[in-house]
Amino acid sequence: MRLAGELAAQGFVRPAPGAIDWLPAAASDPEWQDFAQSWNRLGLDRYMADGGRYRRRRHAALAMTPDAIVRKPHQPHYQSRDYNRLNGDVQRWFDPIEDAIVDSAMMRRLLRGATDCFERAGEGDAPRLWHVELHQFRIEANAHEPGRPTPEGMHRDGVDWVLVMLIDRVNADQGVTEIRIAGRPQIDRFTLAAPGDAVLLDDHRVLHGVTPIRPIDPDRPAYRDVFVATWKEEGGG
Repeated sequence: MRLAGELAAQGFVRPAPGAIDWLPAAASDPEWQDFAQSWNRLGLDRYMADGGRYRRRRHAALAMTPDAIVRKPHQPHYQSRDYNRLNGDVQRWFDPIEDAIVDSAMMRRLLRGATDCFERAGEGDAPRLWHVELHQFRIEANAHEPGRPTPEGMHRDGVDWVLVMLIDRVNADQGVTEIRIAGRPQIDRFTLAAPGDAVLLDDHRVLHGVTPIRPIDPDRPAYRDVFVATWKEEGGG
């Protein structure tokens, strides 16, 4: 209830590590290792209009009701240019997220917990039907090219709610999350630093972005792994 209240009041909320039972405690959760290692099996994002080859990803779409989580047939990810000036107005087909990851007990707890938080922070108490999209991202950087988590800049996703959770950071500097609330001039800045660190966003009220990452040691690979899920109410426009 407290988390939902903070989200409703300010448009975004960062749960304290270990304080929310549906967020994985990465250091101690025996399921975490299998979950996190799946980020090593992502395909290259070939839709980058800036010509970059620094992003790998997988994607899945689900239907969620109070009683069921059902995976939808594999489909493209689509955003209009109103929300993604770089890669909008294109149907982007990515490799599907592996069934074992989507069906894992940890994923189901995560989705149920976040959905409950979002519904409590929103308006009305009628049962909801949600279109939920899951994204696995790996952003890579080297001595010659930074990795850009949000090359489209500060943006909205064109949905209702967003969850962003860090999976890992390896040899990566920067990658600072920036939040701008509608009607407020200042920008909130923070870094998702430890596996399991997360932020929940009201996409109607918040613009968000992440600064480029660069390798700490230029002679070693650098990457930032993130899980992103978005919720859009079916029939909500």
